[in-house]
Amino acid sequence: MPYALRARRAVRETVSGLPREFWWLWTSTLVNRLGAFVATFMALYLTLDRGYSATYAGLVAALHGLGGVVSSLGGGVMTDRLGRRPTLLIAQSSTAASVALLGFVRDPVAIAGVAFLVGMASNASRPAVQAMMADIVRPEDRIRAFSLNYWAINLGFAVSSMAAGFIAEVSYRAGFLIEAGMTMVCAVLVFLRLPESKPTATVTEAAPRDDSVSLRTVLRDGPFMSVVGLSFLVALIFQQGAVGLPVAMGEAGFTPAEYGMAIAVNGVLIVVLQIPVTRFIEHRDPRRLLVVSSVLAGYGFALTAFAGSLGVIALTVCVWTLAEIVNAPTQTSLVVRLSPVHGRGRYQGMYTMSWSVAALVAPLLSGFVIDRFGAEWLWGLCAVVGTAAGVGYAVLMRRVSAGGQTEGVETEEEAETADGVRALAAGENRETRSGGTL
Repeated sequence: MPYALRARRAVRETVSGLPREFWWLWTSTLVNRLGAFVATFMALYLTLDRGYSATYAGLVAALHGLGGVVSSLGGGVMTDRLGRRPTLLIAQSSTAASVALLGFVRDPVAIAGVAFLVGMASNASRPAVQAMMADIVRPEDRIRAFSLNYWAINLGFAVSSMAAGFIAEVSYRAGFLIEAGMTMVCAVLVFLRLPESKPTATVTEAAPRDDSVSLRTVLRDGPFMSVVGLSFLVALIFQQGAVGLPVAMGEAGFTPAEYGMAIAVNGVLIVVLQIPVTRFIEHRDPRRLLVVSSVLAGYGFALTAFAGSLGVIALTVCVWTLAEIVNAPTQTSLVVRLSPVHGRGRYQGMYTMSWSVAALVAPLLSGFVIDRFGAEWLWGLCAVVGTAAGVGYAVLMRRVSAGGQTEGVETEEEAETADGVRALAAGENRETRSGGTL
């Protein structure tokens, strides 16, 4: 019982004190990931069901990533100019329509074109989600909030991966339609439950204008752009779980259901460990966390070269999943700390673009390497990239800490602005500062 009581207390402390708007955003994330299908099974759909080569599958996935590159910056600008809520509604509605269409097109050129549209629509919402979360959650609660959101992503992913693996053996089209329906449910939740959280000039007279932070401002921010570059390397590694791994397993004779079970370990492990690990890392040195997680991710995928059975593959998934659990909230929190309040959309858009570019490059890279040299070379390359990212984080964080740029979470003015935004988001409902369930 003492252990059970401690566990219950830990869960209560983790979920308490967050505003009600956060939990609606969290629910939208969960519903969206419960219906995830395209990103996970696109490679298998094209190679096994449609009979295309790994290179073509990589090209389509790359176009999906290119769409994300375009919409990451566009979604960031929309988030700052139109607001978080309108951007989410436009992005999620467009995603539902394009995903449904993808299930019906058959021409290779049409598949590639619609995949581009899906990537563009689905990635446009990410800057808005991250910016809204930073708006409505207190600075000291952000690592916890980002971890809980990441936990929701992977809870949905764990369930959808196992279910979608079996759905794919019956009908890939059904998977596309299920994802479209679930995404539309997310749009309805946003419309009905989430108020706008965009900071306004009325919050504080000292607040800068919305247009005072441009994309040029972001590009000139050296420390932040260094984080963007390093996050690209890390994302390049993690993308292999959805790109390189299913293709390699398919060529080795594994079925879609077996890949679904293997990759579901990633989601299940995050669901089980994300909350306790977050409590462990919340007040620890972010430089060490980023270095260790980057190296662990690279070598976790490298171990796949020695995996000849489903059980061993699942063990390698456990290794790089631990890196993901540590890296995701730490890196996201660092991005928020380096972003000005009235430029959160553009900064988050640039950060999201690093993952979108990785989604563009990873399929081309993995398809080329697997076709020309074999999967073993791809896993070795992951180790090299992980090591490079770890060294880069060590150098960057030492310079940033020396410059004092991450010593404080927010300036006093930014904290006051965030408080005002939370008050606007809450309206007359004074219970939104309480935690708990919906």
